Amino acid sequence: MKIVIDNKIPFIRGVFEPYADVVYLPGKETTAEVVRDADALITRTRTICNESLLKGSAVKAIATATIGYDHIDTAWCERNGIFWTNAPGCNSWSVKQYIASTLVTLAARYGLQLDRMTLGVVGVGNVGSKVAEAAGILGMKVLLNDPPRARREGSDAFVGLDELLSEADIVTVHVPLEKEGPDATWHLFDAARIATLRPTQILINSSRGPVVDNLALKAALYDCRLKAAVLDVWEGEPAIDTELMSMLAISTPHIAGYSADGKANGTSMSVRAVARALGIEALKGWSASGIPAPVQALRFTIDCSGKTTQQVLTEAILYTYRVEEDSDLLKADPSLFEKLRGDYQIRREPTAFGVTLLHSGKEAAHKLARLGFEVTEAAE
Repeated sequence: MKIVIDNKIPFIRGVFEPYADVVYLPGKETTAEVVRDADALITRTRTICNESLLKGSAVKAIATATIGYDHIDTAWCERNGIFWTNAPGCNSWSVKQYIASTLVTLAARYGLQLDRMTLGVVGVGNVGSKVAEAAGILGMKVLLNDPPRARREGSDAFVGLDELLSEADIVTVHVPLEKEGPDATWHLFDAARIATLRPTQILINSSRGPVVDNLALKAALYDCRLKAAVLDVWEGEPAIDTELMSMLAISTPHIAGYSADGKANGTSMSVRAVARALGIEALKGWSASGIPAPVQALRFTIDCSGKTTQQVLTEAILYTYRVEEDSDLLKADPSLFEKLRGDYQIRREPTAFGVTLLHSGKEAAHKLARLGFEVTEAAE
């Protein structure tokens, strides 16, 4: 057997070698010639898996180590007997961490009181659900918009998009990219919808770049029709609009889901899926191991004396991840978009960290535990 694997997928080298010939390549160098005699591909979003790549090949299975799968022509694959799978939910905790860091960073920059604000979550799947949970822990009122779920489950827990936009102070988007159909999300935030936003509102997109019309967003920011915007995903990436980038409160290179823990989950899910498709029994239960430690210590202490619960939460969240650091790196040199993505720092999620609280109240300890931290309380 032959398996072609994106060379930026971590924790996977050596896994398939006892069972197959393995070729590691950058995603954009995975060509039709390379995959012609391959049995399986394990990819990321930079490999476009369509008829041009796959026609006439021996490929039986494709696994993408990502939540998104709009780079796979799923209909063509299904018509031609090629099994495909993504990694749903693999990096949902990572995006939760990214949004939490973004929210507390915006609060500090603009003097916002999150516990007096409303967050609108557009798309409430694996990721959006965890983002909503994080916002609730931070004391925010949360509105949920997800038409497919509302149809399946009833509308009681959900609101329409227009209602959400009229009531939310901050709007964060977590939808898949769908170009057609009743739930199309291509330019879901087009010029007309962006025009309904107020100068007091903030828009965050960490889903897919074309969900937000970048030109319309730039025009709104130029005219001060929005308080601020945050983009982790972009139309045309990695060739991003640098003028738009300069206007954003936070600009990052498509790394919201790039925690080491999230990557390990995506790799594990992809390995197991390909093992099942190819009948490699020994790998059907495989999980990535050896996730490296970050630069900061995995256990830290917060003295809660004189601090509000919000201040304690902010300190803990920013200890694990400061989104401004990623933004500063991209803004310093946007030509490094792909390098910053491919060689991303070791970022661990709150579940990897232990925090000791000195002189704490029960509320802070409870909320930090809900964010995933291992919490120890000490009197002094």
